[in-house]
Amino acid sequence: MYLLIYIGIFLLTFITMEGLTWLTHKYIMHGLLWYLHEDHHQPQPGFFEKNDAFFLIFAIPDICCLLFSTLYHVYWLMAIGFGVMAYGLAYFLVHDVIIHQRFKWFSHSQNRYVRAIRWAHKMHHKHLNKEDGESFGMLYVHKKYRLKVARDNQIRKAQKI
Repeated sequence: MYLLIYIGIFLLTFITMEGLTWLTHKYIMHGLLWYLHEDHHQPQPGFFEKNDAFFLIFAIPDICCLLFSTLYHVYWLMAIGFGVMAYGLAYFLVHDVIIHQRFKWFSHSQNRYVRAIRWAHKMHHKHLNKEDGESFGMLYVHKKYRLKVARDNQIRKAQKI
């Protein structure tokens, strides 16, 4: 019974992280901490960006959460920690590997979801400053981007006929 509760907490945390990511991206990364995020929109030479500091900003509280939950056997907190960690891994894979291809682990995918998430992120990056942004989430793709990819697929199919 407890295992199902912990799995539920894990899943709820993972899902909630998308909303927290959206809020953090829009109001903190494009607000108060823009000076760390700016080089992600206006790339500089080199592999690392100041924006990479957000990895530590978000990972340190989660590591503390996992450490505390392990030391004091607070398993619901451990489920939250693993949910945050799983979202962080998903974020890394989608954002750094699939979208920006900072690591060349996969070739360009023609998968509809991947194409839609890449298009949404491209629309986010068309704004070089912190104002007038769009598409601040990471794993959820807004309907307008999914529809754009679906239209593109229909056009491609029609051109092949």
